[in-house]
Amino acid sequence: MVLSVLDLGRLDYATGLALQKTLVELRHQQRTGNVLLLLEHPPVLTLGRNSSRANILASDEFLAKRGVELHEINRGGDVTYHGPGQLVGYPIFDLRSFSPRLGAVEYVRKVEEVLIRACGDFGIPTQRIAGRTGVWTLAGGSVLEKKIAAIGVHISRGITSHGFALNVTTDLRDFNLIVPCGIADREVTSMELEAATAPSMERVMHAVARYFGQVFEQQVLWLESLEDLLPSPAASPAQDTPLSFPKQLKHLTGEKETHFA
Repeated sequence: MVLSVLDLGRLDYATGLALQKTLVELRHQQRTGNVLLLLEHPPVLTLGRNSSRANILASDEFLAKRGVELHEINRGGDVTYHGPGQLVGYPIFDLRSFSPRLGAVEYVRKVEEVLIRACGDFGIPTQRIAGRTGVWTLAGGSVLEKKIAAIGVHISRGITSHGFALNVTTDLRDFNLIVPCGIADREVTSMELEAATAPSMERVMHAVARYFGQVFEQQVLWLESLEDLLPSPAASPAQDTPLSFPKQLKHLTGEKETHFA
């Protein structure tokens, strides 16, 4: 199988949601394959299905003054923060396309494995913690584990959306706006703080894509344009979902060039 990967750069959260919705519907109709979107968001707080508004420590007025958006969404998990310097990934996968078919828990464990391996490439040992989704640094002495990556997914009729957020060079002070993922007894950290040398977003992005290919046993195909994700008109009969993407993303279409990694 082929996994299509697209670097969207910095993208506002609402547009990212609209794109996911379009791709999920196309995946349901088998009009596109498995896709991994990689991007950064401007400052935004997201509230998952199981979230508590009490875990947002700042007032709506303060958030507005800081230019921090707030979105209530359908992924699992509690409140989390996205912002510049954080690699966000949205896998749009059909769990039935794998052999054997993946269940929800196994899928999340595999995403954790991808991020653990990627952190390892930069000399950052990480782990899972039983009962707590995400990726964490190792404890040592009086130092407790710190969360370096959050995971929150939504699965509809076997199709995944939302995904992970890996702190690369994130300004961690913004996490003071919330109780991250509702966990008050652990801190967050970043690859910049944990690695001997701060990695670039590009290097981290390529490491994550490579390990998605390895862990999910798919060949990684990097795309340059959203148009590459659309089936050709000849191969796709008329459907309810239009063969187009949200208008806010038109600047990402155009000349295309693909390469294997």
